[in-house]
Amino acid sequence: MLYDDSRSSLHDEMVMLLPALRAFSRGFHRNPDDADDLVQETLQKALGALHSFRPGTSLKNWMFTIMRNSFNTSYRRRKREPTGATADVAGTVVGLPPSQEWSLRGSELEDALHALAPEFREPIMLVCVAGVSYEEASEICGCPVGTIKSRLNRGKKHLLEFLGDTSNTTILEA
Repeated sequence: MLYDDSRSSLHDEMVMLLPALRAFSRGFHRNPDDADDLVQETLQKALGALHSFRPGTSLKNWMFTIMRNSFNTSYRRRKREPTGATADVAGTVVGLPPSQEWSLRGSELEDALHALAPEFREPIMLVCVAGVSYEEASEICGCPVGTIKSRLNRGKKHLLEFLGDTSNTTILEA
């Protein structure tokens, strides 16, 4: 059982991890509300299982693993039990598309990320977006470091192909 002081410091550390959790959840869900729901579900599960957290290990990795497992569970459930249309009228945005080039490219990149298979998207979101090390990403995904590096490289190649920019190889050297 955790003492009150260590539990309080873990709660404070969880609060500090919120921006990283939100960024990671955006890799799973395009809709910001769904991404926030995933963050909330992750926090709820983490707080409920706080007694199983091992002091001295990475809280960030532990929570990223909880988020990843929560998403995978709900993804499998949705795939097994379709509930009708994937889009609804309330989810559509009325307005003009952005005219700035960078906004358009950002939207294209987001579309490309969501078109990737989860095994390629996760390493990109962990290493490139959340800034975790290869070792931490391998721990979160439950696979060897070499597999993370390989998936990251192949994921970047797929992104470039989707974006129609096969001549640019500098992104692959990161």
